[in-house]
Amino acid sequence: MRDRVLPAYAVGMFVLGGAFYALPSAHVVIWSLIGYGSAAAIGYGVWRNRPRRRAPWIWLALAVTTFCSGDIAYELLVRYGGQENPFPSISDFFYLITFVFLAIGVLGLTRSGSGGQNRSTALDALIVTVALGLLAWLYLIGPRLTDPDLTTLQRFISIGYPLGDLVLLLVGVRLLTTIRPNPSVLLLLIGMGGTLVADVLYGLAQIRGEWSTGGPTDVGWIVFYGCWGAAALHPSMAELTEPRAVRPRQLGVRHQIWLSVMVLIPLLLLLAETLGGQSSEYDVVIVVFLGATFVLALVRLFGVINTYRRNTERGRGIREANGALLTATSTAEVESALRLAAEQLLAKGTPHRVHVVMNDGRAPDLFARQPTDGARLAYTRTLPPEVAGRLGGFEITLICPMALPERFSGDPTIGVLLVAADETALGQIQIPLELVAAQAALAMERIMLGAEVARRASEEYFRTLVQNTTDVILILEPDGDRVRYASPSAQSTFGTEMTGVSLSERLAASPAELTAKLAECDGDVPADWTVRRPDGSAVQVEVACRDLRADPTVGGLVLTMRDVTDQRRLQAELTFLAFHDPLTGLANRVLLNDRIRAAVDAVREGETVGVLFLDLDDFKVVNDTFGHEYGDRLLLEVSRRLTAVLRPQDTAARIGGDEFAALIGDAPNAETIDRVAQRLIDVLAEPITIGERVVSGRASIGVATSTGDPAEQDLLRQADLALYVAKNAGKGQWRRYDPSLHTAMVRRLELRAALDEAVAAGALTLEFQPIVGLRTGQTAGFEALVRWEHPERGRLLPDHFIDVAEESGLIVPMGTWVLRQALAAAANWPGTPYVSINVSAHQFRAPAFVDGVRRALADAGVPADRLMLEITESLLLRDDDQIWDDLVELRRAGVRVAIDDFGTGYSSLSYLRHVPLDALKIDRLFTSTIASSGQQASLVDGIVRLAQTLGLEVIAEGIEKPAERDLLARFGCRYGQGYLFAPPLSADAALEWLTPVSPVDSLARYPG
Repeated sequence: MRDRVLPAYAVGMFVLGGAFYALPSAHVVIWSLIGYGSAAAIGYGVWRNRPRRRAPWIWLALAVTTFCSGDIAYELLVRYGGQENPFPSISDFFYLITFVFLAIGVLGLTRSGSGGQNRSTALDALIVTVALGLLAWLYLIGPRLTDPDLTTLQRFISIGYPLGDLVLLLVGVRLLTTIRPNPSVLLLLIGMGGTLVADVLYGLAQIRGEWSTGGPTDVGWIVFYGCWGAAALHPSMAELTEPRAVRPRQLGVRHQIWLSVMVLIPLLLLLAETLGGQSSEYDVVIVVFLGATFVLALVRLFGVINTYRRNTERGRGIREANGALLTATSTAEVESALRLAAEQLLAKGTPHRVHVVMNDGRAPDLFARQPTDGARLAYTRTLPPEVAGRLGGFEITLICPMALPERFSGDPTIGVLLVAADETALGQIQIPLELVAAQAALAMERIMLGAEVARRASEEYFRTLVQNTTDVILILEPDGDRVRYASPSAQSTFGTEMTGVSLSERLAASPAELTAKLAECDGDVPADWTVRRPDGSAVQVEVACRDLRADPTVGGLVLTMRDVTDQRRLQAELTFLAFHDPLTGLANRVLLNDRIRAAVDAVREGETVGVLFLDLDDFKVVNDTFGHEYGDRLLLEVSRRLTAVLRPQDTAARIGGDEFAALIGDAPNAETIDRVAQRLIDVLAEPITIGERVVSGRASIGVATSTGDPAEQDLLRQADLALYVAKNAGKGQWRRYDPSLHTAMVRRLELRAALDEAVAAGALTLEFQPIVGLRTGQTAGFEALVRWEHPERGRLLPDHFIDVAEESGLIVPMGTWVLRQALAAAANWPGTPYVSINVSAHQFRAPAFVDGVRRALADAGVPADRLMLEITESLLLRDDDQIWDDLVELRRAGVRVAIDDFGTGYSSLSYLRHVPLDALKIDRLFTSTIASSGQQASLVDGIVRLAQTLGLEVIAEGIEKPAERDLLARFGCRYGQGYLFAPPLSADAALEWLTPVSPVDSLARYPG
């Protein structure tokens, strides 16, 4: 009977629709049957299908009733009242109130079943409604407002119909986007579509004055009546207000496109009128609608931002819950973590209850669905009574399965998480709770597996221990020697059957010795024994003994043995690796330090302990040239030679890389240790052949001895300091530690720290020494010299701190400061004297050095040809293409380059031909002796001639006597500097030096 109601209703509506067009005289009666029949069908559907909430359907039935009443009133006024198209009338009241009832009913349906979806769908519906409302205003509402034939009441009633249709459109879009489609929803939407189309056609016909009852427009209203009655009769109508977990819908591309089009409709209409040069009376209306769509779009955007923020907060709650689940060790702790997750995910202060039910057969109805169904909402009253009692008086409960779809054994659903709260709140947290429930399933599986493993281990402990383990269990007779019981593994350990055998025989010990061994291992501390097999092999076993002779079930001594032969061997190997170098097998730093401390503590009066610290001089060359394999073989050969020189009781160690050390104990005196150091120097100086190549193993050695109070000395550190001195003295040498070395290192570190502060604070100063023409006496330029006024040591020249600056890297910022200060001073000099600046190799190889020079020149406004950079020969001897390219780039920019202190380094004539240079400076070591040494004079003459041949200027440094000046001038040297002309001057004095006075006056002002 139930299945026949809906088909019968459909047939009846179809027949009535046909009769409406076939019998025009019976329009009023037939239309009443159609309209009121639809309302009656809605009421009957509510009674029969019993939805969760009936109020929305009652409102829909009222809407159908008032709509039909309006139609009947209109027909009565026309047919029997003698009115032609009565407007306004009582029928208009019924029509307009219909839209109100309809909107209340449809919104009630969407609120009932939305599960707490956010307001984004409502905003989307509003945007669509506003956009279409503009079109309705332009083509339906506007013409009626401006119709001069209508009264004010008629105008307002006329615009009520399009507005009502817009409301109908709004709730229809809301229904479509909020509730998952089913037959009842589709019938409601078709009915709305029918009445919308009919209303639009009716409005157009009224404007044209062509409206008449019985036309095709009435089909839309018939569809409305028929579909809405059918929607209530269909059983799916109950689903619309049922609680359910609603998945958030993704904003698809088509949805975005349509929404964008709707937002842009007012703007496009306004743009079309502007481009067409037309002005409309509705321009203000278009602007208002444009503002409305803009505001709605902003609200929609803010909603997306708030949703992202809420999701972020929920993500933090999920992370906290997951952290608690990771550490959970029981079901109670898992449930506590889930309560924490629900509290974090729900809005603060939201009442709720959380309960976890395990799949142990006590509540089978909760596990009837597959885990793939995901979360679902259910009435709390439909749950098992015990479960419902724990969830309080909440109407709705969210059920999240704790499932592992790929579980190896058992039901994939381990349990369910139940959260009871307000339906809207549950709809907002359903997806986060599903994630937490999945993590809880993993935690529960881990806990259950752990419990199962413990249970099985407990049940099978004895069987595994005695029958299957490799451990040996022996029960000795009360006399403590003869074996009464031996586990099966005893034969593999002892190599023979042990039952009835004397244990002392297998241990190759006397009964008294066995008794002592048993006493040693009695208790919780095991002992190591050696078992002799019949074949002569030995097995190392770890033995624990329990005296259970008083226990009536055992009545003997119980020995538990474990074969630890491999373990002890591995321990020995690991111990060796922990204290020895894996490549050479020598002791490492840890073992060496231990033996040094032991040797110093045990040293006797009249004996000396010595430590040698070795570093290979050319190891990096071997590694870089021939590869690491050759380097490793070289280290092995060095370790062999080192060991051969030392005594057996001495310790050879590899500290790391190419560093070795040797500990020499109980030496008669320090001279003995010195002889060992020299012997090592000699032995390692002998060439080493690796493959077909001969490499060098030459080393530098630092020596430290336990003179004085050895307890207060760190010999390895002292030897390292001595090695530093030996390295600075040259290759293949040794030096013994002297306490002054430590003082020197401390002073050097203090100097470095003070220099760092001086560079940062700008405490350095510059002085300028003139470079003059030897024949003319005219100043060609100045060499910039840096000075440091040390707060304690006074005025320091570069020789005292430049090497510290290069070691620490301070040379780079210091060099930049010197360059900029020197150029700033040169910018004030009259004429065109250049400034010459020394450039360190570290500074030259710094990144973007060339760009830094260019920027300094540009900032000072000094032409590039007034800058000369002085570099050392060692910089040019490196095979570095980047350095040569930078030199070419500097000279191309106009900067001049000079070789400083020529002849004191690794002089090579070849680079003078190839390197882009402008000048070379002869060191004062040559110029100071040319007047007294003919050989030096000839050498300097040769250097000048060579420079002239290569087109280089020559500048002689350190000229202090007129004879030196005259001799250099005769050789052809054009320029010189030194105290003969002037000492280094301050910036102000250098500027005064360039004032137009005679050279004699200048010499008088600045005597050497």
